[in-house]
Amino acid sequence: MDAHRPPVARHVRGVVDGNFANATRLAPLDTSPASDYTVKRLLTDLASDQDIFYRMTAADLADINAVSEPITGRFRTAPASKRDIRFAWSGDTAGQGWGIDETGMKTYATIGKHTPDFFLHSGDTIYADGAMKDEVDLPGGGKWKNVVLIDGKRKVAETLEEYRDQWKYNMMDRNVLGLSAICPTFYQWDDHEVLNNWSDSKDLSADNRYTEKSIHVLAARAARAFHEMTTIRYEPSEPGRVYRKIAYGPLLDVFFLDMRSYRGPNGPDMQDEMTPQSRMLGEQQTKWLKRELANSKATWKIIAADMPLGLVVWDDGTNKVGAEAFSNGDNGLPKGRELEIADLLRFIKNAGITNTVWLTADVHYTAAHYYNPDKAQFQEFNPFWEFVSGPIHAGTFGPNDFDMTFGPELKFIKAPTAEQGQNLPPSAGLQFFGLVDISGASEQMTVRLMDRDDNELYKVTLDPVRSA
Repeated sequence: MDAHRPPVARHVRGVVDGNFANATRLAPLDTSPASDYTVKRLLTDLASDQDIFYRMTAADLADINAVSEPITGRFRTAPASKRDIRFAWSGDTAGQGWGIDETGMKTYATIGKHTPDFFLHSGDTIYADGAMKDEVDLPGGGKWKNVVLIDGKRKVAETLEEYRDQWKYNMMDRNVLGLSAICPTFYQWDDHEVLNNWSDSKDLSADNRYTEKSIHVLAARAARAFHEMTTIRYEPSEPGRVYRKIAYGPLLDVFFLDMRSYRGPNGPDMQDEMTPQSRMLGEQQTKWLKRELANSKATWKIIAADMPLGLVVWDDGTNKVGAEAFSNGDNGLPKGRELEIADLLRFIKNAGITNTVWLTADVHYTAAHYYNPDKAQFQEFNPFWEFVSGPIHAGTFGPNDFDMTFGPELKFIKAPTAEQGQNLPPSAGLQFFGLVDISGASEQMTVRLMDRDDNELYKVTLDPVRSA
């Protein structure tokens, strides 16, 4: 069935009246199976710092009177003045076989209680390589029951339709939909949108789960589904681009990185020179990031990374070989992908760029790291914070080892104990998200690390460095 979806938007100041009187009706958008019935609408010239309420219905092009129930939601536009800002971040949705149970993906609902201006999803937005079962044995006895499954979740994703199914599965959860209805989600991706630890060196020849052995074919199908199912704006100069800046008023710019699309093949990560093979961000993205950071007038510059800087993430976790993230685990001067970060941190210092904070997920636990040049092997940078939070609904793992190249200091950590083991289910409670509050009056940034039951685990308030 072909359908079009005429969205209706209403511009309201401050309150919800729910009747959509005098709403602005926008021209309908046609869609079809070619895009899996997905559509995007670019809204321009919206007033700053306003609540925008919308209602959408779908109609059958063959019978225009056959319409769906309306879908409603709201979002708030970015401010033009210095007002308080709150946003949340986390990553890792529906991983390791832990799907939608009878309570739903609870952490999404917990985040929604804080009414953030937006939610930043730090990657692993789906687990395309994570086939699910109806039931999973729980540690200590009992069963985890995935109360809803679709065919595309019962095997690894290979076809475009199967990658789309991964997204549709997550969107079947009432808590995911509930958060989307009250604030925007800003997405970036990591590896599980395609498959675990993917890079050009990924070899699927011995993996019997896959009949399609080309990582490039799988990545292309995954990327199409990712862009169909997310609200990332189409970039004509590079269709499919994920890295971008979102300006959120005078207090905040958010720089979304893509640590997948331009990386060299995973390997030992011990090169003495920076080459295309030893990069993670790639030359073009690095130049963009330097330029945009230097041009930013915002008080705070959030660098949204899909992988941490100073934690060792092995490409082969069983044998602890190969680098999946930046750190190579040798605790020495920068080599391999670390050279790219050293160059970036040196640039930030020399250019006088202040108030950079890194947010990430990926490792399936929560932590606060302070990068101190006095403790580092490479010292040409100003101190900065990195906060880790996740998973939002997946197995809990960790903790990971530090690499001391950039001098990370552990200020806080919440991860499974040795007695608890690894791959703990969401019902164990070790599901995490972060909350960031920026004060419009003082311009201070307060970061809180939270669990799915809304317990505050750690809190720190950062004072902005004032430019000379």
